[in-house]
Amino acid sequence: MTTRFHVVVVGAGYAGVTAANRLLATHPEVDVTVVNPRPVFVERVRLHQVAAGSGTATHELTELLHPRAVLQVGTAVQVAPHTVTLADGTELRCDAVVYAVGSGPGTSSIPGREKARPVSDLESATALHEALLTAEAPAPVVVIGGGLTGLETATELAEAWPRHRITLVGDPGAELPETSRRYVRRTLDGMDVEVRTGVKAVRITDDSVLLDDGTELPAAIAVWTAGFSVPELARRSGLPVDADGRLRLRSTLQVVDGTPIVGVGDAVRIEGNDHVRMSCQAAMPLGAHGADTVWDLLQGRAPAPLSLGFVARCISLGRDRGVVQLSGRDDVPVRWGLRGRLAAPVKEAVVRGTIRSMRLQARGVPVPTRRGPAPEASRQEAGVS
Repeated sequence: MTTRFHVVVVGAGYAGVTAANRLLATHPEVDVTVVNPRPVFVERVRLHQVAAGSGTATHELTELLHPRAVLQVGTAVQVAPHTVTLADGTELRCDAVVYAVGSGPGTSSIPGREKARPVSDLESATALHEALLTAEAPAPVVVIGGGLTGLETATELAEAWPRHRITLVGDPGAELPETSRRYVRRTLDGMDVEVRTGVKAVRITDDSVLLDDGTELPAAIAVWTAGFSVPELARRSGLPVDADGRLRLRSTLQVVDGTPIVGVGDAVRIEGNDHVRMSCQAAMPLGAHGADTVWDLLQGRAPAPLSLGFVARCISLGRDRGVVQLSGRDDVPVRWGLRGRLAAPVKEAVVRGTIRSMRLQARGVPVPTRRGPAPEASRQEAGVS
């Protein structure tokens, strides 16, 4: 008689869906329950479009999950090695857990932080769009955070809402090579986005953002894009976490305490893989490797360590411009990249291809993964600095 196994996947983002699909498509003796607060999958890489009103970001999870997946709409409040407890008291018994809870808006202790609107989830992006609709033009809109999320949000809003005045607080494209940074700045200038570099927001009020140089920017709407944080579920469950609350994992993606919990996606910290950043580019390979680790644990075998390399950073600057910046396996940008109107359809093809890939995974097509950078010892032996 074939032994059957039950795995609970907590979270249905890029990593969680990939893990569930890989387990179900490759191991018929495994049953999977996917726990998610909503019955839809949210393309987080399109949330700036939702905020601007230039696109949508949801798909029914039943369209992306393997037909054998059981979707449990609910919120997990406790995770243990063989039990996941939901907010309504439901207890899901299982042989292993995949922890894939994702991330949310960055936290900050600056006064008035709660007055700023994030774009890190569907509800907040939708609320921002509604605020833009009702704001009296020309409304001053201040986007706080010069990372990729802030850059994409500022340019999308500027293109979709030319009647409002957009200001970006941060250093857009700081991690990009000089040629790409110059292109980003030219594009922002062409969209009449005011950029405040070298300063930080220190207070947010109902109608202004105060900077650390003493400047007070008028702000009918303040938008928060400064970093990400993770849910408190792992810490609340007594699982090993780092200072930021991310689940601490071995290089195999198994939790460091050796229990049958595997972590994937944004909310984890992986030993020996500090180059792995929060992104869907990382989430899907993590989900696939996490599924393989779960299967090895169920079979009593030692899982293989993760090897994950990056390819590029794809950045949209409105609907018809962008930057596709190539990178090394360690996610460090290289000299080469694609900029301008040619980059926009490439970015769009990557985003659409991601959804198409998820549907293929549900039918057993594997996720292509670039191998990661060589371990430090091997890099030194090879003369790589």
